[in-house]
Amino acid sequence: MKESNLKQLFSIPVIVAALGYFVDIYDLLLFSIVRIPSLRSMGVAEGDLLSQGEFLLRAQMIGLLIGGFIWGIMGDKRGRLSVLFGSILLYSLANAANGFVTSVNQYAALRFIAGIGLAGELGAGITLVAESLPTRLRGYGTTLVASVGLMGAVFANFIAKQFDWQIAYFIGGGLGLLLLIARVSVFESGIFLKLKQTDKHVERGNFLQLFNNYDRFKKFMGCIFIGLPIWFVIGILVTFSPEFASALNISEGVAAGDAIMYSYIGLAVGDMLSGFISQAMRSRKRVVLIYIMLTLAFFVLYLYMPVKTPTFFYVTCFLMGVSIGYWALFVTIAAEQFGTNLRSTVTTTVPNIIRGTVVPITYLFKECRDQFGILNGALVVGVITIVIAIIALRAIDETFGRDLNFIEE
Repeated sequence: MKESNLKQLFSIPVIVAALGYFVDIYDLLLFSIVRIPSLRSMGVAEGDLLSQGEFLLRAQMIGLLIGGFIWGIMGDKRGRLSVLFGSILLYSLANAANGFVTSVNQYAALRFIAGIGLAGELGAGITLVAESLPTRLRGYGTTLVASVGLMGAVFANFIAKQFDWQIAYFIGGGLGLLLLIARVSVFESGIFLKLKQTDKHVERGNFLQLFNNYDRFKKFMGCIFIGLPIWFVIGILVTFSPEFASALNISEGVAAGDAIMYSYIGLAVGDMLSGFISQAMRSRKRVVLIYIMLTLAFFVLYLYMPVKTPTFFYVTCFLMGVSIGYWALFVTIAAEQFGTNLRSTVTTTVPNIIRGTVVPITYLFKECRDQFGILNGALVVGVITIVIAIIALRAIDETFGRDLNFIEE
């Protein structure tokens, strides 16, 4: 890559967005890592750890869903930077407060508030990077943001092993506040400023515009549901990995933190590969289809693994992570589908709506595991997400190389 391209790729907006997503993932995944020790410290019985964990996860994901709408619309009405500042302040304070909780209800309230704050980070960062970089570098830039950010899960697992769960939350809050200071040097998107200054008659951030036109609605739904398998893997298979390991009769203990760490290392690898493959193939959709099929193959391997050892379990978590490594493409596709006056709304709501689907997925998983058992129940739910994702992929446009300087009428 030419020196001039590298300089643009490693510009301040890209670096700050990558670090922001790093802290976002740290705070988002920390709950899954410290779920068991934190609930035990509050006196939750061993038999209730799964159900109470599902309850808290739902509270966090509902917060993400609501926050996605708030920050997405604000990003188009007030600007991308307003979201980057407001969201990180909210989730940093909420995550620091998590270290003081003494009951499940307090925990749920703060996970909900943290979820609202966490919802703004990725969408605003990807929107800003996509609009700041030239078309030839856009795929590389969003891939870099996602790959660096996903390593926040590895750091969260390291911190959780070194410190008590309360201290781990305090560290996450502190990291966010430090990053808030670094964001002072970031400039607003030029494309957004041009729209704001020259096309004042254009309505920005009107969420209803996604529903008053069939083609826009179809693309919006397609952008959401192609990501469904990603959060089935993360929200069910990885988050509740100790329970799956027990069902697989793996004699030695499997730690949720390690399962998350290895899957997110795989996710970072998968994101880097999918970004480069997409640039080489000059296609977003074909790469997403390949990754969806890999996800099916690897979660079946996870549920019915032939070698039942902790090592093979973690290897399978890594492979599942690689297979869902189209997360960066998923968010980039959302940013490229829609015009500047709706781009932040879509790019921020889409990943958070799909995160929010963890709520119905956990309910469906509960019904299926009660009827078919935990392994077969997970298979049923997983196959449903794969089928929906493949159908949804047909509803979106191929956006590789698209000029983003356009608006939705």
